Amino acid sequence: MISLETLREMPFCSIIVNARGIIISLSGLSDQKLSEKIKIGMLIQNGFEKWETEKHSKIVRAQVDSMHYLFLREILCTSNEDQFVFIGVKTSEIFEMQNEMKELEKLNRELDAIIENSYDGIYITDNKGVTLKTNSAIERITGIPKDYYIGKNVDALIERGILKNSVTYKVVKQKRTVSLVQYNYAGKETLITGNPVFNEEGEIEKVVTNIRDLSDLNELQAQLRKANELNTKYKQELDRLKSKPNQTEGIVIHSEQMRIIYDTAERIAHVDATVLILGDTGVGKDVLAKHIFQKSPRSKEGEFIKVNCGAIPPDLLESELFGYEGGAFTGANRKGKPGIFEMADKGILFLDEIGELPLSLQVKLLRVIQEKEIQRIGGTKPIKVDVRLIAATNRNLKEMVMNGSFREDLFYRLNVIPIVIPSLKERRDDVLPLLQLFLNIMNTRYSLNKELDAKLIEFLFSFDWPGNIRELSNLVERLVLTSPTNTIRIEDLPVEYRETGDIPHFAASSIVSLKDAVEMAEENVLALALKKYKNTYDLAKALDTSQPTIVRKLKKYNLKTEQHS
Repeated sequence: MISLETLREMPFCSIIVNARGIIISLSGLSDQKLSEKIKIGMLIQNGFEKWETEKHSKIVRAQVDSMHYLFLREILCTSNEDQFVFIGVKTSEIFEMQNEMKELEKLNRELDAIIENSYDGIYITDNKGVTLKTNSAIERITGIPKDYYIGKNVDALIERGILKNSVTYKVVKQKRTVSLVQYNYAGKETLITGNPVFNEEGEIEKVVTNIRDLSDLNELQAQLRKANELNTKYKQELDRLKSKPNQTEGIVIHSEQMRIIYDTAERIAHVDATVLILGDTGVGKDVLAKHIFQKSPRSKEGEFIKVNCGAIPPDLLESELFGYEGGAFTGANRKGKPGIFEMADKGILFLDEIGELPLSLQVKLLRVIQEKEIQRIGGTKPIKVDVRLIAATNRNLKEMVMNGSFREDLFYRLNVIPIVIPSLKERRDDVLPLLQLFLNIMNTRYSLNKELDAKLIEFLFSFDWPGNIRELSNLVERLVLTSPTNTIRIEDLPVEYRETGDIPHFAASSIVSLKDAVEMAEENVLALALKKYKNTYDLAKALDTSQPTIVRKLKKYNLKTEQHS
């Protein structure tokens, strides 16, 4: 049943009939054709061309000309005889309403998606502070499910300690946007901004609050500061490397391999990790160990002590390393003697030829590394020592571990930072700078003024140097001392070198500077290599250098590969 008061408030056309179907009242007939056809006093069905009642339904389908209507039949509440009302609407209007509803639903979905996918928390209340809507971001920020907030007043949330303060009431009171910073229930620093939503009368009906997690922003700012600090540090390091000379404290680091090795050495100099230096005899393992010591803080507190494990008899090596107490054995000093580990306290102990260390002493060395303490021969109390170890060998320790002549646990304790120094023949870029270095040293040492013939320089550059740097240094000293003239020629080489058959047929019409000789040797070697190798990558691999270096050198000497001839 429906009342007249309700009927008047409806925005639809209505036709009131009596129990016999006679029209007794009309309202809302905005359509002209319908108002012309339908009159008071006539049977309602006579006013329509089509009047169909659905079975067991209050719905009536009607038609006037080409206009279709749907009517809902209801009993009208009056004090008179039974009356009925037909509430109708055009079907075209229904379709329009359906389209409008679909559009509204679409807009609502889009609005919900925007709110739900916002990175910031969104919190909507009415003007009384009752929560109407939130999004999932509020769960991430506060740690409390979003559904918990719905229907709860901000006063209750403050009492529970979930909110520290309410921006909603400040917005309602001040009728403007309000922001404040506070720590929430989860202990996160948040920026809260409340925005008022006004109705047509200018009164606040809702408050939309935006919650931003400042802890994330603060963390990003901290990471940015850290990144900027690292960038500054890297820039300083790059500037240092760019300005770094090729020779430092008598060490030649001209080749790319040696640059990498010594850069690594300087990076690890400030930590106490054990270093294992590998390489052939004479490549400069002890020089690298000293360099690490000189660059480390230990150089200001302790000593650099070198022990050649293969040069000391095994029965004496233990007492040398660990020391002994007075009377520990026949012939021992009555006062005892500290070992090398004690002497190297606060400094660096360089154990050269570690592969020669007997198995019995390997166990004791392992204990020193693990426990940071030693025990003298004949002693009963351990002695704490603060020593950084650098070990070196020209042997293959992995093979020794497999055949049982070197302890596996000791190998892994030593192999924390392995550094492999290539042989001199694998880094020929260092040969000529080393040659110049040793020549200067010998001339200064013996007050001489010797120079090298260009043909001899080429020989020394192309020689394979089985004894590596040590052999090169010894040969230069020998040539400086034995050559009869100030110009050292290839004829001054010792017999064993001249008999190698590797004497080059490079000729110079006169004595040239060492720099010119180096360039002539480089050009000659490149020209010879170009006969065998067809591209710059193969050339670089054969000459043990980088491809960009080969490209630069070929351009310098106007040489071309077959691909570019």
